[in-house]
Amino acid sequence: MKINHKSLAIACASGSFKGAFAHGVLSALESAGIRASAYAAASASVLPAAWATIGQATELGVDYWLAGIRVLQEPDIGMSKVVLGGITSFTPPLEKLFAPENPEYVIATSAVITDAAARETQNPTARRLGRRLLVAAGKKDRSWVDEHLQSALFSSKQHLHADNFAQVAYASSRMLHGWDIPAWIDGQPYIDASYTCLCPAIEMVEAGYREVIAIANEPGILYRDMFQLEAISQSYQGANIHIIQPDVDPKELGVNFTDATAAGLRAVYQHGVDKGKEFATVF
Repeated sequence: MKINHKSLAIACASGSFKGAFAHGVLSALESAGIRASAYAAASASVLPAAWATIGQATELGVDYWLAGIRVLQEPDIGMSKVVLGGITSFTPPLEKLFAPENPEYVIATSAVITDAAARETQNPTARRLGRRLLVAAGKKDRSWVDEHLQSALFSSKQHLHADNFAQVAYASSRMLHGWDIPAWIDGQPYIDASYTCLCPAIEMVEAGYREVIAIANEPGILYRDMFQLEAISQSYQGANIHIIQPDVDPKELGVNFTDATAAGLRAVYQHGVDKGKEFATVF
């Protein structure tokens, strides 16, 4: 019997190829009949969460991730082309995704809000900025982000639609240090969600959902963004946040952010399935 939690949202974290774990969890929850009223995603989890929204995360399966690693191994292919190819080949039927009877579907992004940052993020020098921001994240220095970026959510109930889906999906995953193709949504500059939102769990509470399943792609503390200044706790504004995360870092299984082995992707996806099944038995 399917379980339909009308106040439940499922929020999936970013993580590039490590996102195979969250996808495995989504597949297990789907198989267990746990159906949320909203699915929210950041970066690499955008397409798996879209398929979960229409109840077909399992159908997409680990083949999605294996296709990505095969493309990356081709000459002159970077992460931008891998992601854009994935959007072209694996986007679910949009008329189904945006059908009014489906759960709400939400994509987190980072809006570029200053002209100076727009010039810096949308040209070939963006890689240098991206590397500087990785160093800043290691120092927990969020000053550049506070000045130039703002978290932005696109929802199937507002602002997200079939005509801009591909733009939003790509923008959510564009890390500056390794993605060379700029991201624009309706003519405005955006970059990866992770700079302002690693996992939109708190955002879903703020949207009114009283139970949130937050799926992380790494063990340890789940933070609101890559600068690790604010943790996502198990309770926020009186709502419950249930965190599912791997027992080990996926890199120990052969999957890192921008490189992975086929065996590693299968192992990480299956670990997600196992953790999702484990969670479903007690939820």
